[in-house]
Amino acid sequence: MPIRQQYIELPDSDRETRPTYLFMMKCLLYSRMETGLVSNKDFYDEDVNVYIAHLLNSFMHPDYLERSRAYLSSYDTEVFSRLATSKDARLKYMLYKTNADFLLISLGIFDNPEMNLQKGGTAERHNRPTEEAYIGRGRTYYRFAYSYSQQIHGRHTPITEVLEKLSDGFEKYSRVLAHMRGEYLDLLRRLSRGEIYHLERVVNESQRDEVIKQKQDQVLDLYLEWKRSRDETLKDQMKNILDELKEMNSALNLELPE
Repeated sequence: MPIRQQYIELPDSDRETRPTYLFMMKCLLYSRMETGLVSNKDFYDEDVNVYIAHLLNSFMHPDYLERSRAYLSSYDTEVFSRLATSKDARLKYMLYKTNADFLLISLGIFDNPEMNLQKGGTAERHNRPTEEAYIGRGRTYYRFAYSYSQQIHGRHTPITEVLEKLSDGFEKYSRVLAHMRGEYLDLLRRLSRGEIYHLERVVNESQRDEVIKQKQDQVLDLYLEWKRSRDETLKDQMKNILDELKEMNSALNLELPE
């Protein structure tokens, strides 16, 4: 049965990505054989191999990471709060799919699903979810992405089928990637401290930008309400939020309206 690839979201430079894609695919297939988690006549998922190999390859491209920043969040509450008032099925699809993809790779390849929390204190580390909780989160994110993919792409399109399989087999695929990490990539020892720091900053800066945008929206809402009511307590609330914004980004030139 031929492998279908038309759904893959890739950087444009296919000629440049082909060698690394083939390397990732080869490592992935060996890892599946060595863990005994291969496709069989009862469960065909070669399409998932194509998806994961392209996903691993995409992580080598800064433009892919940059595009993904807009959708990343560290916690379920952040993801759900961004979706609370949205009726855009494509936005919901991208949020769930991107967070699921990053969780699969960070859990399987980096053995650290919350890299951006490494700098936290002991109490914070103790409060982190278990690996089972992360697996459950990844499975749930892919399930939601699968549901919204049906609305956007159709029920029986290749990407929709792949997302369903990723949801059902999230633990299996993360286990294959963990084997791949140890046997073929060994990224934690090969990556320099600076490269790992850069990966952490990608997520941290995305989260900070999102919080800043939310607080700016809050200030605007309060300002409009203040103009209508002239309630001085609203100015106090605006001042507090502006102070928080200046702490988050000292370059912001924000003043309380007169």
